[in-house]
Amino acid sequence: MIRAYAASEPGGELRPYEYDPGPLGAHDVEIDVEYCGICHSDLSMLNNEWGMTQYPFVPGHEVAGRIAAMGEHVSKFAIGDRVGLGWHSAYCNECSSCMAGDQNLCDAVQGTIVGRHGGFADKVRAQASAVVALPDDLPSETAGPLFCGGVTVFNPLLQYDLKPTARVGVIGIGGLGHMALQFLNAWGCEVTAFTSSAAKHAEALELGAHRILDSHDKEALKASAGYFDMILSTVNVALNWGAYMKTLAPKGRLHFVGAVMEPVKVNIMAMMMGQRSLSASPVGSPAVIEQMLSFAVRHGIQPQTELYAMEDVNDAIRHLEHGSPRYRVVLKC
Repeated sequence: MIRAYAASEPGGELRPYEYDPGPLGAHDVEIDVEYCGICHSDLSMLNNEWGMTQYPFVPGHEVAGRIAAMGEHVSKFAIGDRVGLGWHSAYCNECSSCMAGDQNLCDAVQGTIVGRHGGFADKVRAQASAVVALPDDLPSETAGPLFCGGVTVFNPLLQYDLKPTARVGVIGIGGLGHMALQFLNAWGCEVTAFTSSAAKHAEALELGAHRILDSHDKEALKASAGYFDMILSTVNVALNWGAYMKTLAPKGRLHFVGAVMEPVKVNIMAMMMGQRSLSASPVGSPAVIEQMLSFAVRHGIQPQTELYAMEDVNDAIRHLEHGSPRYRVVLKC
């Protein structure tokens, strides 16, 4: 039996829950969960904001732990290996996306907490191909958030061949944004933090921003017209996207990694005349996750975390939902 914490209804309290996972699949592994991050996607799923949550619902898709058991066809790991698991737990491994190394774009991809039980538990299962080994120099207690938030902001750097000379703005200095600042600085870019919080100005500079731009200052936005090669939006709320588009240089890109549910309104003519782009991306493939982890270790990049015991999961959820964690909340089993 696997011991977990589950909610029985949208927005419900997470309570102790046990379930029998059945026989371990031939291509699957079972992970002893040591740490599991809490992401805003866990909150969205808990509240069924996306209309696809199944109850009882066990959140948790930022897992760091050790291999406890392996299916008969798994050879890439050994019992006791330190590993991580992110948003995806299985792929078809046959479609054109999978065969091209873009498993994160697989049409049949299975989410770790979509129709499956996640990592707010003592154990979690996943297809071995979706599990990635942790580098020796990466602490387990801070590894989990890299498997969702970390790779989400790292993925566009690879996908769009971002140059180290690029001028990049980051909207939203929170769970995703604070890692984006670190990655972009280490990548070599000139980094601007867009934030309306004066309290975060000094923190953003310490995290890697070279300059701060008050996102509520219309004149500051106007003064930055044609400046940025890329703007990375990590927020999940609607903003004046047209104003941000005007700050893009020719061939600049406004890229979304935050799940904005409202339609994005932009002036196509303004985009067309400067050959500017609007794009979005999810988490990365296992290969991209491996590259991201190596890059993070090489440059000393780690998410800033606040640690809670697994039994205090509801307090941790409330802190994330109503508080201002700096910057990721992690549960310890």
